[in-house]
Amino acid sequence: MFWFNILTNFIKILREGQTPRQVAGGFALGSMVGLSPSLTLQGLAIWLIIFVLDVNLSAAFLAFTLFSLFAFLLDPLFHQLGYTLLVDVEALKGLWTMLYNAPIAPLTRFNNTVVLGSFLSAFVLAVPVYFGMKRFVVAYRTTIGSRIEQWKIYQVLSKNFLVRWYLKVRDLGV
Repeated sequence: MFWFNILTNFIKILREGQTPRQVAGGFALGSMVGLSPSLTLQGLAIWLIIFVLDVNLSAAFLAFTLFSLFAFLLDPLFHQLGYTLLVDVEALKGLWTMLYNAPIAPLTRFNNTVVLGSFLSAFVLAVPVYFGMKRFVVAYRTTIGSRIEQWKIYQVLSKNFLVRWYLKVRDLGV
């Protein structure tokens, strides 16, 4: 039920609510945490940023879930990128040694090829995810949402007894 609530809140926010920037910001930050291991110093820092900034939490949790589901499929690519940066690029070896000997930097686990590759990939992908999601929210609010409401399956589901009963029970707590 927790994930169903996040999904319904996200759909509600797509229709109205927070600005497209806030929704896209939450989705982009959630994608960063979903693609990279979250039990690292940088993962905890991103969660802190999510909770401090005025971004949409439902979008962040949904993106975290979606990107976590297929992040393990990209681990070979993340490993290759991290390996290249840690081993093959001679100019960075001094930086990695300095970071490893620093007091807090080992908590980032940048000496792990998958962690380094996934975090850098997530950091680079956050920009297109942000702008793509922002564009999607604007498009949903202007055209896509009204088209979906005209679908027969949407009309049948919205008139279903169980769906209406669930919405009544859910709204009692509010």
